[in-house]
Amino acid sequence: MNRWTTADLPDLTGRTVLVTGATSGLGEASVRALARTGARVLMTARDTARGRAVAPDGVEVVELDLADLSSVRKAAAEVRERTGDRLDVLMNNAGVMGTPYLRTVDGFELQIGTNHLGHAALTWLLMPALRAAGTADRPSRVVVLASLAHQGGSLDLDDLNWERRAYRPDRAYSASKLADLLFAAELDRRLRAAGDPVISVAAHPGLTNTQLLGNSLRRRGRLAGMLAGPFNALTTQSVERGVLPQLNAGFADGVRGGDYIGPGGPAETRGFPAPARRSAAAQDPGTARSLWAVTADLTSVRPDPAA
Repeated sequence: MNRWTTADLPDLTGRTVLVTGATSGLGEASVRALARTGARVLMTARDTARGRAVAPDGVEVVELDLADLSSVRKAAAEVRERTGDRLDVLMNNAGVMGTPYLRTVDGFELQIGTNHLGHAALTWLLMPALRAAGTADRPSRVVVLASLAHQGGSLDLDDLNWERRAYRPDRAYSASKLADLLFAAELDRRLRAAGDPVISVAAHPGLTNTQLLGNSLRRRGRLAGMLAGPFNALTTQSVERGVLPQLNAGFADGVRGGDYIGPGGPAETRGFPAPARRSAAAQDPGTARSLWAVTADLTSVRPDPAA
């Protein structure tokens, strides 16, 4: 994976890709890169007018609010209908970071609800389409976007929604990204056990100059908001570089189920795609199995694979 760039994306003619949260940042950069590959690209947006305004020619927009499970179900059904129930790559890119304590439509804490629960439900609902498109030689892929922040995370499976603990935005974000990594690993274990032609891969962008980090700083007050731009400029890499790990995870040759890909530079903060490190908590299969069950209970979506 040395110095892999968007120039190494293969010809994807005949393949169908869905990218969530693609109206800005890493999602928008992913869609723009994929639109040049010959793939059929679908992108999700909470605001479809905004989605259509930024979508490259030929890219289809699907309305999706990951903080609303009814929207997740509707979007999954629409994607399956539009694509003839065949999806080659699902890139779970959308996310929120560092928000004050807010709840989703379904009553979940916003960060765990959007970053993990909404994406898990979407993945399960789209699994028939992913399974139908995959083959033993070229399995379909689910790409889960994680974060360096997972390393500071811990999960309380009895209080995922921060109803009993004192809420801290940074800890809640780290927990949601830890949940993403655990979900990606458990999904891949279950796909292997079922013998399905689908793999699950995780990726993270290091420190990248997106609106996500800037918005998080601005929520911390006027001074932090004023520093958001200079802080990003000094400490982060460009979106064009930060998007490479997730594109590599979704489309590069040699990627295997269960892989975790991030920037290969110092402390995984920047650089070209390379194998990334998980925290010990992110490698706990018992927690991953328990999270899988809790996620199914909270979302009321049937896990797939079920076994």
